[in-house]
Amino acid sequence: MGNCCSDVAGGREAAGGRAAAAGNDAANHFLKSRGMYGSQMELSFSATNLRDRDVLSKSDPMLIGYTKGKDGTLAEAFRTEVVLNSLNPTWITKHTITFEFEVVQTLVFRAYDIDTQFHNIDVKETADALDFMIGMLKLEEQQFLGEASCVLSEVVTRPSRSLTLDLLYREDPTMSGNPRHCGQLIVHAEECISSKTSVEMVLRCSDLELKDLFSKSVWAIEILFLVVLLRHFMRNINNGFVIYLQDPFLLISKIVEVGLPIPVCKTEVLKNDHSPAWKPVYLSIQQVGSKESPLMIECFNFNSSGKHDLLGKVKKSLAELEKLHSNGEGENLFLTTTVGHNHQNKVLKSQLFVDKFSQGSQRTFLDYLAGGCELNFMVAVDFTASNGNPRLPDSLHYLDPSGRLNAYQRTIIEVGEVLKFYDSEKRFPAWGFGARPIDGPVSHCFNLNGSNNHCEVDGIQGIITAYTSALYNVSLAGPTLFGPVISNAALIASQSLANGGKKYFVLLIITDGVVTDLQETIDAMVKASDLPLSILIVGVGGADFKEMEIFDADKGERLETSSGRIASREIVQFIPFRDVQSGEISVVQALLAELPSQFLSYMRSSNDIQPNI
Repeated sequence: MGNCCSDVAGGREAAGGRAAAAGNDAANHFLKSRGMYGSQMELSFSATNLRDRDVLSKSDPMLIGYTKGKDGTLAEAFRTEVVLNSLNPTWITKHTITFEFEVVQTLVFRAYDIDTQFHNIDVKETADALDFMIGMLKLEEQQFLGEASCVLSEVVTRPSRSLTLDLLYREDPTMSGNPRHCGQLIVHAEECISSKTSVEMVLRCSDLELKDLFSKSVWAIEILFLVVLLRHFMRNINNGFVIYLQDPFLLISKIVEVGLPIPVCKTEVLKNDHSPAWKPVYLSIQQVGSKESPLMIECFNFNSSGKHDLLGKVKKSLAELEKLHSNGEGENLFLTTTVGHNHQNKVLKSQLFVDKFSQGSQRTFLDYLAGGCELNFMVAVDFTASNGNPRLPDSLHYLDPSGRLNAYQRTIIEVGEVLKFYDSEKRFPAWGFGARPIDGPVSHCFNLNGSNNHCEVDGIQGIITAYTSALYNVSLAGPTLFGPVISNAALIASQSLANGGKKYFVLLIITDGVVTDLQETIDAMVKASDLPLSILIVGVGGADFKEMEIFDADKGERLETSSGRIASREIVQFIPFRDVQSGEISVVQALLAELPSQFLSYMRSSNDIQPNI
């Protein structure tokens, strides 16, 4: 979640199950709504060569910033102070904004020459003065100097994190024609230090035991013995007791407001271990609030149904966890029990230990971007016959004459419009699978542009154009195979790495059905987990995609090849299109929320790619 992950190489998957996934969705919404999720960016502003609108002196400029919604509406975000008599102002007022990777954050800036009656109001002095300024100053009565806009991603991906924009002015906004250039606006972004300050911890538990599953009666032993055989959890039977081995993981939550726990981090699941030591976890100070903020650390026994068994918990702040490490002490876990109307904490013999605690400044997702790393977008489209005849309205590939996008087009555009800002060349590999090209056999990985030599197209519109053209030049067939496409993407990633490239690749697979080559796909995914590659899968149509959830570590156990090799990290995110189509969250938000942490899990565990910072 966020920048918190176990990112040392070797078999660490976040705990899965529906219950945990739902909790993380709630946490995302809560943290975002309070500005505690994502990197905090401080924006500063200056301008050059502004228009001079005053007769006896120079312009007195003020800058107003807006955020632009998906529907095009503007919401005012900030106003700077007025700089007197300057055509090249540097404003002192800063604006803090939360960078959200999975959202296109469009910013609009408007500069005004402010009437002299407002010059003596210091908008930085008091809230009352600011309210007075906002209430009294009518923008339509001020002289407009020019407007500029950008996407926040364009700023943060620059090596200098500075972007120069042309300020444009149109005499009559209702008239067409080219606007006048009226100076330049420079936007500079700095990542707040709290976004980078993080704590690395290695956590361990001792003597874990399942609650209320111990009995000396013969009847209970027989029942439990059957359960043990079915679930393969029995270790031994000794003196009439059934002893289990657990599959434990930790869930770390921040306690806010009226004691509400909000998940911020979870470890991998360790199989068959009653004294587990997990891979390092990283918590940013920004995520938890401060080192003194209380945290709830819960230890669960993993259950594939998502109904995980609580083994015990502790309530400690980062400062208290640091003290446990310094003193070499453990903290007993407890369970809350209900006796009548009272709640009591039952102390267990199980203990939590902090084997490592270190605080420092971690390279963040934005550090890598500013240091020259890029994201390369790749697309693979399902052309199997189960999509239906593209010429008929009930087909998933139907091209509506009215311009209404089908699910394939919408997914490509929504995901591509976010990722395109992180690739300077904007040339994207695009493939199709499960179709028969003209006069050829069924292909499970063909270039969407029809070329025999290269798979790249120019821009997101290039993908849409190639997709549309392919619908008229191939025959839908089958079966649904992911293996060849994933192997092709992995080959490109490995070649880029070998050539010293600083790219991380993101493969989007859009499909209408469950894969036929399930084990081959898993084998390809596990192999790809060692490479700078993430795989996003969107299921469109009405098929039952339950089997696809095995690919996503959030909804199942870690991937394992037919030869027993475990994925080195989580690289797959699966979303059924229908699950988010009518909700508040978009396809792109649901898909891309975990991509920065997947990116960091590779970068921090590998010395292959380093930012130039």
